[in-house]
Amino acid sequence: MSTNEGHNDVLVSWEVDEIEVQATLTRPPGEGPFPAVIFVAGSGPTDRNWNSPLVPGTNGSGALLARVLAENGFITLRYDKRASGSKVQENIKRLVGKISMHGHLEELAGGGDLLARRQDVDASHIFALTNSEGCVHAINYQTQSPAFPFAGMVLTSAFARPTGDLAHSQIAAQLEAVPGGADLLAAYDAAIKDFLAGRPVEIDEQLPEALRMVIIGVTQPVNQPFSRELWAYDPTKQLTKATAPVLIVLGKKDIQVDWATNGPLFENVARKHANIEIVYMENANHVLKYEPKPRPQITPADAMATYSADTTQLDPDTSETIITWLKSHL
Repeated sequence: MSTNEGHNDVLVSWEVDEIEVQATLTRPPGEGPFPAVIFVAGSGPTDRNWNSPLVPGTNGSGALLARVLAENGFITLRYDKRASGSKVQENIKRLVGKISMHGHLEELAGGGDLLARRQDVDASHIFALTNSEGCVHAINYQTQSPAFPFAGMVLTSAFARPTGDLAHSQIAAQLEAVPGGADLLAAYDAAIKDFLAGRPVEIDEQLPEALRMVIIGVTQPVNQPFSRELWAYDPTKQLTKATAPVLIVLGKKDIQVDWATNGPLFENVARKHANIEIVYMENANHVLKYEPKPRPQITPADAMATYSADTTQLDPDTSETIITWLKSHL
């Protein structure tokens, strides 16, 4: 199915478990065949354009990158996960207890199949461009012997440790200056430990609302079995199974995935796997937008406000680095 959405944009879709996955395909001018890039968005309700209802604005980096890549001769495909986008309220009722790593893999596989079967796509050069949690899903897809393996993967804002470890460190950093923060962190850890062990989770009502909501979000039935699978998934270990070229892009202005912590872990892997390259972008934030502030001055509230704001733009050095790497592997 496809309808015109605007200049060089086409709406497309495929089904996973009888639920429609909606997507936008952006074409360069001409007949092709063109190399292609499929986008895999970050966590939660982040949509195909890399916008989220949790942050202000609609100037998502996914849509911006799609247009930049089309200008450079790539077809791009970006999709709404079934638990995101305009159909989320309708879909979520049907997804209770069914969201899983495998479900995410099938969403991505459907997009890869769509691209590979198009006459205007060079099926031997389909790449993945991912952000944050999306990196996990691309790695998982690539290492499961897919019908259409990627010619390469660009993993942006990728975390090198299991998601549970990353979440713990992020929460610990936020609680560091809070009175009684150590006790709050211990309560969080206890709840997550019970969750991972399959025991009932009791959430202390004295915890700050934000921390309670994190625990509820991870443990609620609608997110199972996915949360439990994701919390234990080790992306660095799984990445060693990928043989195609990989570019890992870490922004030094990213306050969610710290480059100084995750970079060395990826570097340890890259020393033994020549297909993996890591680059550090001086001014890129978590979603590859240009961040002018010095890193110590960026607060979580500041960062979230810039992700999709109309006044922000892609970090040009990051865009150029990604495009150059992709073209070098054609």
